[in-house]
Amino acid sequence: MSEIENVVILGSGCAGLTAAVYASRAELKPLLIEGAFPGGQLATTTEVDNYPGFPEGIQGPELMEKMKKQAARFGTRFISGDAVKVDVRQRPFLVETESGPVRCKTLIVATGASAKYLGLPSEKALLGYGVSACATCDGFFFKEKELVVVGGGDTAMEEATYLTRFATKVTVIHRRESLRASKIMQERARANPKIQWIWNTEVMEIHDPAKKKVTGVRLKDLKSGAETDFPCDGFFVAIGHQPNTGFLQGQVTLDEKGYLVLKKGTETSVPGVFGCGDIHDVRYKQAVSAAGWGCMAALDCERYLVEHHE
Repeated sequence: MSEIENVVILGSGCAGLTAAVYASRAELKPLLIEGAFPGGQLATTTEVDNYPGFPEGIQGPELMEKMKKQAARFGTRFISGDAVKVDVRQRPFLVETESGPVRCKTLIVATGASAKYLGLPSEKALLGYGVSACATCDGFFFKEKELVVVGGGDTAMEEATYLTRFATKVTVIHRRESLRASKIMQERARANPKIQWIWNTEVMEIHDPAKKKVTGVRLKDLKSGAETDFPCDGFFVAIGHQPNTGFLQGQVTLDEKGYLVLKKGTETSVPGVFGCGDIHDVRYKQAVSAAGWGCMAALDCERYLVEHHE
């Protein structure tokens, strides 16, 4: 690892692997650091039905494995584990990995964002089996079902409203008796006849990991302390996302929520550092849009190297 790499890519989700495909086809010989969770968020899903080119759908882990093989076929090299620290104030850039230091002329950051979860063991056990953090990704699989959405912000209102396209009933469960969502999002959700509300309530457990499917939830009334079971067929967590940018603090410009700020195309505040995917995308958060950003980042990176005679 003593040589200086043309480009290092951080992250192995749709954005990172697409960037790797394009960078390796441009003969940049990219080195990709996979991260603690290879494959990104799609590696934790089951069936992916909205990625172009797979009319019968494809399992999330299988799609990511195909992307990795495609990148490897063109010459991408892979390092497992996380990038624990970067220093882009020096050139060449320094990336500290769990396998040792790497120096590079350019850096593509595609470490994504992680959905916030409640932290319940049953939630983790049923992830991909009725528990989801993405209505747009998984709502289609819950036609004519009764669903629960947890949260009280704009994300929860958007998810609940979207799910009414498929579900017979959507129940929003919130810890407080008032919503944090914007007025227009609240009004839209309250006006939807398919959406019901449970206030001042916390989810204690999700049933039933033993059956590998969601059959209901255990609820606790935060005023009375009473616990009850509530039947449902699916459970959507909508309490926000956290961009995986902790290691970038003080290195590049981030917004108030920690998302990477891009200037032109995929350029960050530091020339030679590019960003793509959910690490900056607060609007779309789709696999196909992440792949598109990954393509753009690789093309921007290639142009940068040419312009700087690298």
